[in-house]
Amino acid sequence: MTVASQVKKTLATLKGSQGTLRLYVLQTRDKETKSIYNQALETTEIIIDDLEKRLQTLEYQEPQYKGN
Repeated sequence: MTVASQVKKTLATLKGSQGTLRLYVLQTRDKETKSIYNQALETTEIIIDDLEKRLQTLEYQEPQYKGN
């Protein structure tokens, strides 16, 4: 498995986790719990942004990974 494919797989997993966290935010009534879920969402967003930038760099440096 190439680095690019590992990054793509990780991105997909993180985006799925984000969806789950969003559901939890909507379903919970406890303000503290909602705050924790929102913090987790913000953290995953930062990580996703960083990984997407890394993936762009990988695809630029190694064009054969683009679109795979």
